[in-house]
Amino acid sequence: MDIKQNFIDGKWVNSISNKTRSIINPFNQEVIAQVAESDETDAQHAIAAARKAFDTGDWPRLSTAERSKIVRTIAELIERDKEELARLESLDTGKTVEESRWDMDDIAGVFHYYADIADKDGGEIIDSPIPNSISKVVKEPVGVCGQITPWNYPLLQASWKLAPALVSGNTVIMKPSEITPLTTVKVFELIEEAGVPNGVANLVLGAGDTVGAELSKNEYVDLISFTGGIETGKKIMQSASINMKKIALELGGKNPNIIFADADLETAVDQALNAVFFHAGQICSAGTRILVEESIHDMFVDALVKRVENIKLGSGFDEATQMGPLISQEHLNKVIDYVEMGIEEGATVAAGAKRPENPELLKGFFYLPTILTNCTTNMNVVQNEGFGPVITVEKFNTEEEAIKFANDSIYGLSGGVWTKDIAKAERCVANMRMGTVWINDFNIYFPHAPWGGFKQSGNGRELGRLGLEEYQETKHVFQNLNPEPINWF
Repeated sequence: MDIKQNFIDGKWVNSISNKTRSIINPFNQEVIAQVAESDETDAQHAIAAARKAFDTGDWPRLSTAERSKIVRTIAELIERDKEELARLESLDTGKTVEESRWDMDDIAGVFHYYADIADKDGGEIIDSPIPNSISKVVKEPVGVCGQITPWNYPLLQASWKLAPALVSGNTVIMKPSEITPLTTVKVFELIEEAGVPNGVANLVLGAGDTVGAELSKNEYVDLISFTGGIETGKKIMQSASINMKKIALELGGKNPNIIFADADLETAVDQALNAVFFHAGQICSAGTRILVEESIHDMFVDALVKRVENIKLGSGFDEATQMGPLISQEHLNKVIDYVEMGIEEGATVAAGAKRPENPELLKGFFYLPTILTNCTTNMNVVQNEGFGPVITVEKFNTEEEAIKFANDSIYGLSGGVWTKDIAKAERCVANMRMGTVWINDFNIYFPHAPWGGFKQSGNGRELGRLGLEEYQETKHVFQNLNPEPINWF
């Protein structure tokens, strides 16, 4: 089995230690690849290559149109190799191949989007108060960017970081999750094919506490972008303070989905299922916290349970499969402990809360879709992000109570509101402390709209024009057209 290597300064290389890691298919625990297992020294070599390429190379000095052309080529190569990438993503993560195909379309769309908009902002001319002068504001690349991506949407999250960073003229060192790196390796092959100069885009495979930690603290890295858990995000923020590097953190959420009695219940039930059980709930924006108006609570829960019991678990390559496995044994254990904690706190199991009985499924990291009722806002299971196929259900009686409960969280990533009363929906949205709120829908995103959270869900934004600006510095340039002596001294 060939070893998937690092890509540093335009060359595919093993880790300096020659250590490797086995990549496991979460559906059946089979080894599907061997990859380089790097450490701080590998990261330092990649940083040095990126630093040199930024400080003395051509990439930051190309026109935006020239960089956009190459980024657009990357999008086209992703479209060309869509099926191979989707297959790798499903092998790596366990998600359905159909979902992976959707991801590849979105990923190509992100590269296209940034290639299209990058040259649309030529700066700003300011009306200078000084006679005979010109004052302007220009955008420049930040510099060397460290990028750390999660295991749940490996290539999608990589695209959110790579596309705006590259088109802006930065150089990058990407560290994908050590357990799902395969599609990122493939895309770096496409980056090489597209003609990105040596040292501009570097890939280092390895663990967060070695490679990721070095990217966060290294003084030659100008920006660190991280998507992942809140505790790791806090450590990265502390490490980044060493040289005051820019940071962009997306740290997850415990996302409320508010269902009012006047909602279209059939659609709300259907969307509530999609909001949680898509990719087995391993989504930072999953609507795992359902708030239901008390008058329809029992009816809504009954409808959820009936649908949940028919969800088909299986291989991501089986067309009948609706939900795949969790990512690893470690994560499965966390979800099991999470549900047991909720039961101990007084939650009632309405569905699931156990592993499947099918021996074939027990080869993988499967957990049944789960619904916990009789939940209250003060429970740990309601406050903490479970990151699995688990719904907690709370009751509310008034609009004010719904908003109070929804905001009672350290997180503020996303939320949803279901009602036919648009005025009520707008009042709720205005008072919900979250980066994205959906009305009569859930988990909708696209490259044009910014993504990120309030409170401890992180800082900064990805996607949209704000996602481009994360990778840009703002410079004011003043030019005196008729300099004269001041004779002050």
